[in-house]
Amino acid sequence: MEEAIIILTNFPERDGAVQLARELIAQRLAACVNVLAACTSIYRWRGEVETAQEVPMLIKTRAALYQEVEAAIRKHHPYELPEIIAVPASCGLPDYLQWVTDETLIAIE
Repeated sequence: MEEAIIILTNFPERDGAVQLARELIAQRLAACVNVLAACTSIYRWRGEVETAQEVPMLIKTRAALYQEVEAAIRKHHPYELPEIIAVPASCGLPDYLQWVTDETLIAIE
């Protein structure tokens, strides 16, 4: 079983997040993508405190695919500096982690 990771990102609107999620699944770059409910993000950008409504995404994939997933996010993301953070799935239900591996290894038909 290969190392699984969860990639976190936020989109400014739901349609863009869903479009990216579908593309990642179609290309087998992710086994599952959760597009969550909108949230309020408060952050400092260029010296100013900003508040924005964003749509969080949780992307479950293999560590070996990180660069490809990052490239896909950057290609579709409207932000100058998108949040892209990968967290290792160091523990988890073995059958689920195997499913993540299996779903991202199967050739596209």
